[in-house]
Amino acid sequence: MLVALTATNKMHAQNIEKLLMPGPVADAHAEYESECSSCHEAFEKSAQNILCRDCHEDVDADLKQSRGFHGLSNEVAASDCSDCHIDHEGRNADMVDLDESSFNHELTDFGLQGAHVEVGCDDCHTSDAKHRDARNDCLGCHQDENVHEDSLGTDCAECHNETDWADVTFDHDATGYPLVGKHQDIVCLDCHSDQRFLGALTTCFGCHEKDDVHEGRSGPECGNCHDPRSWEDSSFDHARDTHFLLEGSHAGLSCEDCHSDEPFADELDKACVACHLDDDAHDRHFGPDCGQCHADVSWDSTRFDHERDTDYPLRGAHAPVECVGCHVEPIFETPLESDCSTCHTDDDPHDGEQGTQCENCHNEIAWNENVFLDHGLTAFPLLGKHEEATCDACHESRVFGNADTECESCHQDDNPHSDRYVGACALCHSPVDWAVWRFDHNSRTDFPIEGAHENVECEICHRQSLSVIKKLGGRCGECHRSDDVHDSEFGFDCERCHSVDSFSDVRTLR
Repeated sequence: MLVALTATNKMHAQNIEKLLMPGPVADAHAEYESECSSCHEAFEKSAQNILCRDCHEDVDADLKQSRGFHGLSNEVAASDCSDCHIDHEGRNADMVDLDESSFNHELTDFGLQGAHVEVGCDDCHTSDAKHRDARNDCLGCHQDENVHEDSLGTDCAECHNETDWADVTFDHDATGYPLVGKHQDIVCLDCHSDQRFLGALTTCFGCHEKDDVHEGRSGPECGNCHDPRSWEDSSFDHARDTHFLLEGSHAGLSCEDCHSDEPFADELDKACVACHLDDDAHDRHFGPDCGQCHADVSWDSTRFDHERDTDYPLRGAHAPVECVGCHVEPIFETPLESDCSTCHTDDDPHDGEQGTQCENCHNEIAWNENVFLDHGLTAFPLLGKHEEATCDACHESRVFGNADTECESCHQDDNPHSDRYVGACALCHSPVDWAVWRFDHNSRTDFPIEGAHENVECEICHRQSLSVIKKLGGRCGECHRSDDVHDSEFGFDCERCHSVDSFSDVRTLR
């Protein structure tokens, strides 16, 4: 009876509730319409919120965790569900009654900022899904704009922002490859042309292979020379990194002028001849240390100062002489003597007879010009006309030591006396003038010239050599034999009768 009475009471209560139901429930609650207890506790209105939250577990979770629209709005959290969601207004009634134009989106887990403020609700909230079910991750709306094809994950906010999807604020320093120099001015697609960012090449050669004028000869380590600030400018310090300072003409060279092979594979020989072998006019005669003479300002000009660096300054005709003109042997191996004969042996017309002190006569201006010799210091000083004579006039062989000092050696053609006065030219002639001569017969001989003898030519008496004439003794008969009408009967003392004024003038003897 008790059970029957209880069942009777429940049925009675349900019938009463149906009779009191204000109208059909919304389509979403239609299946619960026959069970009022699903949403209502008889005679206990305060229990209704509990029943709603038991069924709508997602809303209950939002309220408990203070998230979503229901959990973020203090006003909503303090209200009954029925304050906003009114049922029993027919199957087609809108229980949500959401006014999108006035809805405060900040009371959700996805506040609208930046470009999202201008987006229409339908762009994110489709009609076939609840508003709360709209995705709040970037890819939920921007999957079609994801050019990275999921290669960078789903956290789009690491690079993109809500103001402008194309305005990227990615911190490239966080990748281990900070953008410096010219890299800061380029756009992402300049390096990431395939829109794939993970695993991108980080070597210079990976992006700049097309810019490599070395055609790969210098290897892939472009950073050894180039700098991100400018690809065209090299940060390679040749002096610091190779201990070979590029100065003068070297400074204007390109790498390929010296580095024909891979520059970093093998160390280049720093010796001058390594590059300038074809320019070596000395044919390696002076060895490989070109820097002792040549400067890197110009290969054709030398910095070797012969006066400063040696004890033999080059002056006069020596100045333009080529090095090999004197240095026949290797210049730094065979010291060269500084005396003239070392180089001028073939030019010595004296056959060494004058010794090696060529500078006593010759000078550096011209070997054959302005020859100086103080002839007064020799055994034959030059006097009179001799001062005007050229060296060749007396020294045909130029072996000066064998020159004959006798007058006849030079004046044989000027000698009208034949061989009568050999070795006695100086008795009459002087260097002042060969044609002007003087001889005082009276003071220098025992036969004074007087009277008619004064007008007689020398050859009239001196028909024989001087040595023979001296033996005559000065007797008249030696010259006047043909004039002796006495046929030598009176002997040779003609002066006893004849006088020197006239042979025909006879004196009377007493």
